[in-house]
Amino acid sequence: MMKWEKKGIIWAPDKKQFWAQSHATCPTPISASIDTTRIYLQSRDKNNVGRVGYVDVLSENPEKVIGVSKVPALDVGAPGSFDDSGVFQCSIVQPEPGTLFLYYAGFELLQKVRYRILTGLAISNNGGISFQRYQETPILERTNTELHIRGGPSVIYHDNLFKMWYVAGSKWEVIENKNVPVYSVKYLESTDGISWGDEGTTVFEPQSDEHGFGRPSVYVNDSGGFDMLYSVRKRDGGYRMGYAKSNNGMDWVREDQLLNMDVSLNGPDSETIEFGAYMSDSNKNILFYNGNDYGRTGLLWAVKK
Repeated sequence: MMKWEKKGIIWAPDKKQFWAQSHATCPTPISASIDTTRIYLQSRDKNNVGRVGYVDVLSENPEKVIGVSKVPALDVGAPGSFDDSGVFQCSIVQPEPGTLFLYYAGFELLQKVRYRILTGLAISNNGGISFQRYQETPILERTNTELHIRGGPSVIYHDNLFKMWYVAGSKWEVIENKNVPVYSVKYLESTDGISWGDEGTTVFEPQSDEHGFGRPSVYVNDSGGFDMLYSVRKRDGGYRMGYAKSNNGMDWVREDQLLNMDVSLNGPDSETIEFGAYMSDSNKNILFYNGNDYGRTGLLWAVKK
């Protein structure tokens, strides 16, 4: 069983940038230099619209912030597009030197149901300072079997294939007087990282006390298999973090108890805990994560003991 020492808040918006008035959601770290880690985050403006930016920290001492993006690395889409109501970074892959693929979730507010979340792709050729959309439409478009949610993608390049684990669903339920989506974790493969199938293979479904999952984060482990961090949306009590293992990326065993990472009695993660991601370069001794209200309390971190 893993043991973690929670270290507290690394960064929260100081409201100096228009796009970062609140929240530091869904940490997505990459190596920016030999001694610097860049952590992409979603922050929200005064109207609660989310955009993608980043903070740079010292890799050996992540609570030392050395830079913050002044403008969004990825802004919202044009009115009427699938991502006009907010964007949410989930995974970054370097398919070739000098190029970064950012896989992100795009939010579109609706009337009959609250929103739709589909997956987009944006590309950077300037070291991740800014990203340009590959296309104005999703790379995971809605389908008959995955109608409302095809988002939260975790992508790695492994064995000459792009491999994606994402969340998908078509149903909604009313929980505590709130209409919420129900969705599963699924798996897809691609040869180019751009074209994907219409329906993924189901990895696992919500259990009786769950109704969905947050962004998975998948890593190749030392034995050549896969580890997954993910967030579980509980019907009572909000988000918690989970952990699973797989030999082939498709057949997974959930072992949430081994992660041993839960809410605190008080403080910034006393209500919920979610969106865990290991340090860049798969350093599994440092964990970035969010606490209460999807990162309203800022970017948090913990160290494996």
